[in-house]
Amino acid sequence: MNWKDSEDSVVYADGRQVHLLAEGRLVNLSAAEGHPASVMDMSFANQALGAEYMLISAKNLQPRVYTIPATIDKEIARLKLHAMGVRIDALTPEQDKYLNSWESGT
Repeated sequence: MNWKDSEDSVVYADGRQVHLLAEGRLVNLSAAEGHPASVMDMSFANQALGAEYMLISAKNLQPRVYTIPATIDKEIARLKLHAMGVRIDALTPEQDKYLNSWESGT
């Protein structure tokens, strides 16, 4: 029995099973509850400002994958918090050093 309408299961003669979610489409968009607008707006802002960054910086970029500059992520976060009416303090130099000391994970 399918756990959701968006799951198709196939059982092979040898007993192996394959579960295909959302007909192989993007599961988070087509089968799941989806992301709330409060998450999607930041994702779209990240994409738009990333595209703007590539356009402005095109002459200095090589053909490869780039990480969105931290300044863009911070600006998106600042704007989102401002829109929510949330005030935040600026990091102290000590806090910034601590946050930037981690290579990955915590």
